Amino acid sequence: MKNKSADLPFKIKVSFQKVVEACKKRYKEEDRKLAKKYLKDLLDYVKEFPELDKGIENFEDINKYDEPIQILLDDLFPNILTNNEIKAATIPKYDIILNQTNRFKEIVANEGKDFEFKIRNYDTEFEYVRGCLLILKNYYGYDLDFSRPLYYDIPQKDGITKNYRLGVNADFVSIKKTDKAVDITEEDVDILIQNTDDIDLWKEKFPPESWVFKGFILLNLTDVTVDDGISDLKTELLTNNIPDGKNISGMLEIFRSIYRIPDLELGFTMFDENLQKFYSMEKGNIKSHVLSHKDVFDCKKILGENAYHMLIEEQNYFVIANVEEYAKKNPKDLLSKNLLYNEIKSCILAPISKNNKLLGILELVSFRKNELNNINAIKLEDILPYIATAVERNKTDFENRIKAVIQSECTSIHPSVLWVFEEEARRFIHDLDVDGVSSFRDIAFKDIYPLYGQIDIVGSSEERNNAIQKDLLNQLSSISTIIDEAYAIEPIPIYEQVKFRIDEFSKDLKENLNASSEQKIINFIYKELNPLIEHLEIKSPSLKGKVDHYKKELDPKTGVVYNHRKNYDDTVQRINRTLSRFLDRKQEDAQKIYPHYFERYKTDGVEHNMYIGSDMVKDRSFSEVYLYNLRLWQLQVMCEMENKFYNVQESMPLKLDAASLILVFSSTLSIRYRMDEKKFDVDGTYNARYEIIKKRIDKAYIKNTEERITQKGKIAIVYSQKADEREYIRYIKYLQKKNYLGDEIEHLELEDVQGVVGLRALRVNVLYQSEENTENISYENLMKELHH
Repeated sequence: MKNKSADLPFKIKVSFQKVVEACKKRYKEEDRKLAKKYLKDLLDYVKEFPELDKGIENFEDINKYDEPIQILLDDLFPNILTNNEIKAATIPKYDIILNQTNRFKEIVANEGKDFEFKIRNYDTEFEYVRGCLLILKNYYGYDLDFSRPLYYDIPQKDGITKNYRLGVNADFVSIKKTDKAVDITEEDVDILIQNTDDIDLWKEKFPPESWVFKGFILLNLTDVTVDDGISDLKTELLTNNIPDGKNISGMLEIFRSIYRIPDLELGFTMFDENLQKFYSMEKGNIKSHVLSHKDVFDCKKILGENAYHMLIEEQNYFVIANVEEYAKKNPKDLLSKNLLYNEIKSCILAPISKNNKLLGILELVSFRKNELNNINAIKLEDILPYIATAVERNKTDFENRIKAVIQSECTSIHPSVLWVFEEEARRFIHDLDVDGVSSFRDIAFKDIYPLYGQIDIVGSSEERNNAIQKDLLNQLSSISTIIDEAYAIEPIPIYEQVKFRIDEFSKDLKENLNASSEQKIINFIYKELNPLIEHLEIKSPSLKGKVDHYKKELDPKTGVVYNHRKNYDDTVQRINRTLSRFLDRKQEDAQKIYPHYFERYKTDGVEHNMYIGSDMVKDRSFSEVYLYNLRLWQLQVMCEMENKFYNVQESMPLKLDAASLILVFSSTLSIRYRMDEKKFDVDGTYNARYEIIKKRIDKAYIKNTEERITQKGKIAIVYSQKADEREYIRYIKYLQKKNYLGDEIEHLELEDVQGVVGLRALRVNVLYQSEENTENISYENLMKELHH
């Protein structure tokens, strides 16, 4: 046998000297005759084995002392407790069992095939230090408390892992010095206990095998499987919310250990109090056995009266120890049907509630009857509060995710100004905590420069109306063809009358389309033509094919032909999507120039607002140089968006035109975040002038003409100050040199816009590049290439 004591500061001798001494002392003090006689016989018997007193160093001979050892340790291992106590006598480092109870023997015999008798989270390097501490305590009398809870995790053959707390008793150990031992001073102890990680230092003060360990130790195991499982489960729930795909297996093992059911399964069903419905968890990683294959279901219908009363109204356990028997008594019950469908034979349904508000149902299920019952349901009592906290946290997290999505898609707070909203939120919370009353104030910024730009679809209303007109005419034409065939089969006057009305509507539609006429035609189709078509389809098998073909042309949602309108809508959506994504990417670069507020929104095109100024940025100075940079960036990006607008249409069935506009406003504004509208708006009557111009400018005409300021193939830059004109002329010349803009610069005056006078504009043509041709070309040449 390998000498393992070389890894310890002492040699090990198996000795029962302290047991013998205790027996001798007791013999002298014992008054009862029978006990005294037993002790005398025991001591006489032990004299025949002096090695047990002096100590045995050769452990290969230990087996021949089995009988005297058991007799000597009889008081420590009373036979009457052998089936209950988990106890063994052993020595450090060696897997030698000197004596053991039947219960200990059974546990080791039932261990899994891969089991190694190792202490959980035990640092083997610290083992040498523990030996030294034992010497300091037993020999030098230092009261050093180095004990900590030690645990064995022992897997059983059935797959369940049992947890045991280990108690170590060293009362029967004596420590002796050898010639190799180093005398330890108080100063040595001070240094050692401050350097527990320095193994070399400890080996210097306690050289290997320089002391003698004489005796044995007692191990006592206590089954803490349930307590340990509950503790682990609490930790898991506190750190990981309710289980998901990553940690469900670990949590399942804990429940199986607690209930000692190797194939126990978990389930969970969420509860919506407002709708009184059950639904599966949003992550979908934990099955709902109650719902089975459904995702959402009315809780009263699925539970039945008894289960609903217990779980929902009383918020108490509902236990079915025998599902098959329960199903016979409740044949119409959906709950029992779902359980039987999943081959479940017994189950515990436990309500998870927080502050008397039901959050969901925890499901423990077994595939054998009576294995889960009212008796072992009580094990959940200590766990449910932690599960409730985890479920509530999970539910809150999910609601926060929903809010985050809504905020991101609809009413997001731009990162550049988030800091001031956070400060206001802190004030709000502080006031609420102190006074119990608070309100969130509007956020306002002063001395802000606005920038506005838009790229709009030219004649979008006309294009949309043309598409609607073509679709309605095609639909009326298709119906007219069916009526003609119906008349050929059965020439009755009603068909002629309907055909006459179709021709009338078609004529009106060709001459004029407005919202009123469109609605009249749709009503005519819905109320008069559709019933007739349905009649013809049933009455005339020869017309069924034509009617089927007609119906395939209809949009299933609206019941009208949606071809040309679809082409228009798809083109507009794709243009807007492409331009929006492009502008968002470019905005990331613009924020690097100087942080500023930005918002963009889709209409028949894409518009954007930007606000820049020192009041919007925390701890950073502002210079008008940043404004000039942003204005140049905006003009260049508008040129690039014009190119994107046409390039994206190369594979589209419909070709549309764009007109771009930039509004230059040289004065600063005050803007305010309107809490009711969830957006920034100008603040004050004077500043409203800017909003009036912004909303009306794209419809403005050049003075004394019928020509709109916005024209396809050009960018209009609207301004009011001569300094703005000089500034933008510089930008235009720079972008002409970079081949973004052409040579045609127009200086224009605008008609007055709702009392706003003196507006002027620069208008310059955009140079384009197609995806295939990298040369810069004019708008006219681009159109030729796109329509080639």
